[in-house]
Formats: sequence, C-alpha cells, structure tokens
Amino acid sequence: MPRSCLLGLCQYETNKLVRIQSVRLGSLKWSLNGAILLFICIMMLWNRKYQEFDLVVSSVTTKVKGVAQTQLPGVGDVVWDVVDYSGPSQDKNSFFVVTNVIVTKNQTQGKCAEVPHNGRLCRTDKDCEKGAWDQQSHGIQTGSCVRFDVMKKTCEVSAWCPIETNTKPPRPALLAAAENFTVLIKNNIRFPAFNFIRRNILPKMNDAYLRSCQRGNDSLCPIFRLGDVVREAGEKFSEMAIEGGVIGILIKWDCNLDHIMQHCLPRYSFRRLDEKESNRTLYPGLNFRYAKYNTVNGVEERTLYKAFGIRFDVMVFGQAGKFSFIQLIIYIGSTLSYYALTTVLLDWLIGTSCYSAEVGQNYSEKKVESVQDKDKCVLCVSYVDENNIRLLKRSQKKSLQDVKPMSVQPRKDDAGHLRAVLCLLQPGVAVDRDAQPLLDHKADAKPRPRRPAWCKCDCCTPSSLPQEELCCRWSDGACITSSPLFEELVLRRSLLEAVLLYRDPLSTPADRGQTSALRHCAYRQYISWRFGEPPDVAHPAIPSCCVWRIRREYPSPDGQYSGFRPARMVSLQACANGEL
Repeated sequence: MPRSCLLGLCQYETNKLVRIQSVRLGSLKWSLNGAILLFICIMMLWNRKYQEFDLVVSSVTTKVKGVAQTQLPGVGDVVWDVVDYSGPSQDKNSFFVVTNVIVTKNQTQGKCAEVPHNGRLCRTDKDCEKGAWDQQSHGIQTGSCVRFDVMKKTCEVSAWCPIETNTKPPRPALLAAAENFTVLIKNNIRFPAFNFIRRNILPKMNDAYLRSCQRGNDSLCPIFRLGDVVREAGEKFSEMAIEGGVIGILIKWDCNLDHIMQHCLPRYSFRRLDEKESNRTLYPGLNFRYAKYNTVNGVEERTLYKAFGIRFDVMVFGQAGKFSFIQLIIYIGSTLSYYALTTVLLDWLIGTSCYSAEVGQNYSEKKVESVQDKDKCVLCVSYVDENNIRLLKRSQKKSLQDVKPMSVQPRKDDAGHLRAVLCLLQPGVAVDRDAQPLLDHKADAKPRPRRPAWCKCDCCTPSSLPQEELCCRWSDGACITSSPLFEELVLRRSLLEAVLLYRDPLSTPADRGQTSALRHCAYRQYISWRFGEPPDVAHPAIPSCCVWRIRREYPSPDGQYSGFRPARMVSLQACANGEL
C-alpha cells in the first residue's frame, strides 16, 4: 500500500463551528434544548423506552353457568342447561351460547316432497331428474313429481322427512334468558424472556370472593354476565339473540416488571366482531344444526335443531417490560438527533426577516464557504465605463468580451485600497516620480498589431485563448492604462515594493526588487483598485490591455508568461500568489 494511503488513514476530521455572541440567540438555544430534553424524558417515561419488552404467551379456559326454561312450538316446556345451550363442541379460546332455535320433530328416513326454494316447482315427472341434487337440496330426487301442498308440486326426494320448512328464526328469541348466564374466564399468561407467570385469578381471589364479585364493582372480577358483555360491546342482547353473532372479549396485559414500579394486571374490553346489519350480509348472524336421535318401534327417529346463538372469542395480547441498560443507551443515542432541530430553527430565524439582515449576511459568510467546480469556472469582469461587476462563465469558443453575463452585482470597495488612494490624493502631497526610477527596458521595436474585433480601447493585444480576450471597456473610448492613477496605483515601483514589504517585513531589497514579484503585485493592485472585494464565487479577470502594459513595465527575462490562470485572491497580502 502506498505511503500516502497509510498517512491518509492516520487522520481525524471534525466539523468547524461558528460561535455567535448573542444573548437572544443563546437564550433561545437553551430554551429549545430544555424543551427538547423535557419532551425526550416524558416520552421515555410514558412509553418506557428504557425497558426491554417481551410478548405474552397465553392459554384460556372458560366455564359457562346458567339454566333457562322455554316453550318450543310443538314440543312444550323445555329446560336448557349448560349441556344444551353450549353446542356440540367448543373451539380453542371461545365458547358458544344458544339463544334461539328452530325445531323439526320426528324425522325419519323416507320419501317426501322437497321444500320449494327459488321458484323450483314441477308439473310432471319429466321435470324431475332421478338421482339429482344440489347445494340447496335436502335429499336425492326420486324422479317423481308430487304435491307439496294444495297449490304447489315439487320433486320427491329421499331424505329425513318431514323436511325442515321454517327458515326464519322466531322473534323474540326463545332463549333470551341467556342474558343472565355467567362465564368464568381463566387466563394463564407467561413472559418467557423474564420467566414471569401470572393468571387473571389473582392470589387474593378466594372462593368466597368469586361467588360474590361483580364486574360493576370490581374491574378485575373474572366472572362475566353475558348481557353485560354484549352491552359493553355496544349491542342489545335481545336483538342480537335472534340471529346470533360473534363477540370478542379482549384481555390486555401491560406489565411493568421493575421492582419499584411493578404492575401486572389484566384489562378487559369487548367489541362485536361480525357484521350486525342483516340487510348488508347474505347470511347474517351465526347458526348451526344438530340432532337428537332415538328409536320408536324399531324405527330410528331424530329431532333436528337449527340453533342460533352468540360465540364469544377470548383474545389475549400484551407485553411486559423490564429495565435494560442497553435499551436506555439505544434510546438516548436515537434521540440526540432531536437537538439538530435547534440549529435548524435558529439558522432559519437568522436567514429570514425575523432577524437583522446584516447579522444574517455576516453569519452566512462566516458559516458557508462556496467552492466552485473547475469545470464550472465563474469569472468576474469590471469595465472602466461601468460601476458594477459582471459574473460570467468561461467559454472555450467565445471571447470573454462577448460572453453574456449570468448576473450583475454592485461593486464593493476595498477599504484598505481606498484609504491608500485618498492618501495619494491629499492636497500638498507631491508624487515623486523620480524617487525610484522604473526598470530600464528597451522600447518595443515590433510594429503594433492590428486592433482585435473585441477591443474597445485600441490598446489590446490579440490572443489565441478566448479567456484572455477582454478589454477594459464595454463601449469605445480611452484605455484605462492612459489614466494617471494607473501608473500611480499599479505601476509605481516604490508603492509595489512597499506592499511587498508589508506582506513580508523581513524580505531583502533584492527580493522585493525582483521583476516577477513586482509584476505579480501590480496585477493584485489592479484587482484591488478595479474590483474592490471580488465575489467569493468568482475569479477576477484582468483586461488584455492592462496585462500587457504591466508586462511591458516589468517584463520576464525570457519573455515567457504563464498566461491567464483563475485563482482566488482574498486579501491585499496575497498579491504575489500566482501568475495571471
């Protein structure tokens, strides 16, 4: 692995902070942080985020008690006990109670007329197919058409006769007294992760307690009256008993197993689980059929019961929590990001009209540093006949003079350079041109080249690079190099040496007198004069006429120049950094 890669791994990077000395912002910051901390603590205690949780494992058994007497049509008075109204079997975690019934007595195996349904009548034996049946049939067709009653004829079937003819349950329900039945629910739970076991019949509940407890006075009583269960589910027992339905008994365990705040008791709630509107469902309610068989004179008979009733489903869910240091650390780590809301809000306030515009601008400049991509180099241009700065993109085809600007910004004066100008223009201060003679050089004997098409001052030099094709003017007129200030502020050797000495107080006169250093400093002097404080996102571009005037004053010994290279120059002290 290269040495540079190894050195790159042995580095640490951290964010840079901007500290604003402000009583208002500081007070607002700590107020917001305090509110966030209070919210985090409340949510941690309310939702017990400091705990490890485990889901409940449950088993349920039920015991229904109650006796009712009803009069069945064609049968007489019948006493119903738990065996009669509990149905043939019970599902897991549920029990069934019969509330209404249709009875068909003395059925035997034989042949009888089918009950007409959906308009299925017959006229002759040809309308009946021997051996046929469907989902609505009560038996197998014999192929004969027989009379069902005085007006109708139907196909004869081999079935249990007489066939059940009633399809609608009696109103009111025959076993409406089931409203007073009671059920004892025994629920055993376990939380495997904590090896914790409990049941809803608490240790303090003895036999005497279970005989006398009522849900109205004790919410922990495990004995429920069926009428109360249906009522708390938002239904009326007398109406629901006619066609039946499904009621859910929900037991919720929300346990805190910490010793200081230990709490683990069940909470009961009830709701209806099936569709209660008969006219909205094809088969409303809940019903099933069962039969009681006997033998009379050697012939087997049965009594068919179509039972309507209510099924009660007991559903248990819940969780237990216990303190966990790991969960506490995870919660604290996940909530630290909430403090970023304070920074977002304060940054928004500073950047909007809610705060001082000057403070917001200063804060933005301190916090945000703009860096331009090399492929998207933005240049700034200052014309002598305009009092603003143009921002434009560098083009490889068009001359810089002809590129359309992206935006135009007002020019910001450089305070230090402006004070120097005012010092030079003070009355009585004479400019000694002979104090330090300019560097001797031979006059240029070459003929002056033809004026380029993009030149407006008639002093520019043709170039093969589009980014160097820039004039000091936007419209035709005198060149800025003919101004006396150009010689005093840009070309004057004593001023340039003073600037170089200011930058490096220990430099020798020989170093300050180097032509390249003076040339570079002259470039920077021009930028400070004409651009003031250039925008951070752009690179100043010096006109061709000014560049060649400086080069003629301070030429390179070999006559070679590096040409235009965009570089950020942010202060007067950086005047000798880079060649333009």
